Amino acid sequence: MTKVAFIGLGVMGYHMAGHLRKKGGHDVTVYNRTQAKAQKWVKAFGGKSKRTPREAASGAELVFTCVGNDDDLRSVVLGKDGAFAGMAKNTILIDNTTASAEVARELAAEGKKKGVGFIDAPVSGGEAGAVNGVLTVMCGGQKAVFKRAEPAIASYAQKVTLIGATGSGQLTKMVNQICIAGLVQGLSEGVNFGMKAGLDMEKVIDTISKGAAGSWQMNNRAPTMIQGKFDYGFAVNWMRKDLGISLDEAKKNGARLPVAALVDQFYAMVQARGGGRWDTSSLIHLLMKE
Repeated sequence: MTKVAFIGLGVMGYHMAGHLRKKGGHDVTVYNRTQAKAQKWVKAFGGKSKRTPREAASGAELVFTCVGNDDDLRSVVLGKDGAFAGMAKNTILIDNTTASAEVARELAAEGKKKGVGFIDAPVSGGEAGAVNGVLTVMCGGQKAVFKRAEPAIASYAQKVTLIGATGSGQLTKMVNQICIAGLVQGLSEGVNFGMKAGLDMEKVIDTISKGAAGSWQMNNRAPTMIQGKFDYGFAVNWMRKDLGISLDEAKKNGARLPVAALVDQFYAMVQARGGGRWDTSSLIHLLMKE
């Protein structure tokens, strides 16, 4: 059993922290900006909650963060009440936030000054993956630090991989989101085309999902696309944040992302229709309804 702190009990973090407690058997202390959510977690899983990230991190060997964006991450890690202020030497901070590679390198450098290890470890798999403890975790950092953190990360993951140096996890998550953007747009167009053609789309999807067109998005999102149901899943607002990070990084490394940039514009149109909280599969809404 390891003493663990988990900071950020949102849609993903709530369940990830739960797996650390129940599946991993760790002694978990949590912090959440909304104290009621932290108390709810303690009631469901045991453990303890604290009023600041610093208090939650004090005495912990591993500290996990899963918040909204770069600024949120800095706010819970840095400063007098941040996690770093409560962490001792040779402890490790594992960041599950989808954020920039730049902030990962910044926090790794700050941690190094304190003798604290850092792993950027964004996740993929959505809320269902978090609930079921089968997320894919892509990591960046030093190999020795990763090896110490890996067993605990595995509590909520089906695959945990060290990709490379600090920032590599975040860069890999960008690749993930770029790929998803194109897949969801293609799937939206295909499903809409089939419906306009009068096909039985449940049969169509059942058939083509077994061939070269098959994908996780097709298996998990085509049925709800057909039904026009989008009030669940990974929100458009968050996908736009992730694509924004990817597009910013592309400006730095010279990569061309014409499809990702176009899909980002489509998601802006979904937001304009009031769909900021809809699942990313709502791209089809732009094709189905004028």
